[in-house]
Amino acid sequence: MSTGPAPAQTPASPSTPASPGARHRVVIVGTGFGGLFATQALKRADVDITLIGATTAHLFQPLLYQVATGILSEGEIAPAVREVLRRQRNVTTLLGKVGEIDLAARTVTSTSLGRRLVTPYDSLVVAAGAGQSYFGNDQFARFAPGMKDIDNALELRGLILGCFEQAELAALRGDKQEVARLLCFVVVGAGPTGVEMAGQIAELSMRTLKRDFRHIDPSSATVVLVDGASQVLPAFGERLGDIAQKRLVKMGVEVRLGGMVVGVDATGIEIREGSGDAAYTRRIESVCKVWAAGVQASPLGATLSEQTGAGLDRAGRIEVLPDLTLPGHPEVYVVGDMISLDHLPGVAQVAIQGARFSAKQIRRRLAGQPTDAAFSYHDKGSMATISRFSAVASVGRFRFGGFIAWVLWLGVHLVYIIGFKSRLTTLLHWAVSFLGRGRSERTITEQQVFARRAIEQLGTEHQPQLPDTRRS
Repeated sequence: MSTGPAPAQTPASPSTPASPGARHRVVIVGTGFGGLFATQALKRADVDITLIGATTAHLFQPLLYQVATGILSEGEIAPAVREVLRRQRNVTTLLGKVGEIDLAARTVTSTSLGRRLVTPYDSLVVAAGAGQSYFGNDQFARFAPGMKDIDNALELRGLILGCFEQAELAALRGDKQEVARLLCFVVVGAGPTGVEMAGQIAELSMRTLKRDFRHIDPSSATVVLVDGASQVLPAFGERLGDIAQKRLVKMGVEVRLGGMVVGVDATGIEIREGSGDAAYTRRIESVCKVWAAGVQASPLGATLSEQTGAGLDRAGRIEVLPDLTLPGHPEVYVVGDMISLDHLPGVAQVAIQGARFSAKQIRRRLAGQPTDAAFSYHDKGSMATISRFSAVASVGRFRFGGFIAWVLWLGVHLVYIIGFKSRLTTLLHWAVSFLGRGRSERTITEQQVFARRAIEQLGTEHQPQLPDTRRS
């Protein structure tokens, strides 16, 4: 089922632009902020849009930690793209993972359950985002899930709440060592995601679950925040970082800075601290580890780099021209977390503004008007919550923390949630969680916790496929 005209199949001569009189074909890769806002910005343009996404939903990634800690449901932060775009008649939405982009032929190749589709374009917007980076230690992922998609959040929800359940059973067996291991939660990364995650696990243990168990005391749980940096929230500056750290410590979070993770296994994590001859390795016994450090741009950046000669930075972000296009390809725009330009941060506003800029240039080209020479980013500030009623905010020249910052965070995030229904239900769930003690999303299953590992055990050769229903 599609929301617009059927997508074209592989053309006989894909490098040839659309024939005279045919509508301009725009392909947009990614259903995050960049892809969705670029699509909506072309709503009234005389173009046919094909939006290709690896998932069927638009994920509001900054609130993933609230799904992981039982505050919100996944549907509230990830509405169906088809529903969001149901009134936009010039767009076809396709489910598929884009693995190939042929700039010479002007085609995008996507696959879904073993089925391959080639889609031609006249203009292309690549907004495939970024994934988790383990800084070359991808083996850590097995026992320390990241925080980049719904699967991660649901796995962590099952793992976090499951640890309390298993600790209750261990207490009945009299195994104090196992109880301590299960009630120790380690969050790696002291950026916004890590700070928010650590704060919410602490609140979950101290408030929500405090009276729910008979043989363990959830409020005695240990929450450790680890980072190699010298301060919490380094991008926010020393003052706000200090405010955040003091609040976390007051909540009972153990903040360990200047340490490098060198090992992760099923029951613990190893951290190298100090330097030179004074360096030593400390092990923390913990079943639940959360990886909130580092990002790696989509592999599509490397694909585009090979074809254009554009450079890649250490995180795999591609160096774009000032107008967000690629060298020799003014018809291709790259936006969001994939780009390396003027040290722009990997935040939602960069993706949103870049998407709107790209859509504007496409409209101007179609109208025969000159395009803008360069993209100009307007920084609208950064915010991070620490706990209920406490946050930090950096807006322009202003730096402040506490309740006012928290209210501002509440309003801004509510605005960017898609749809009135999602905003209303989110507000109600926030009221339950922040004013009371309850959390509405505490259902967990074994599938949430073990499905990823089960898929890994099937091996890299396993690829889920749709049964061949075609008759001979």
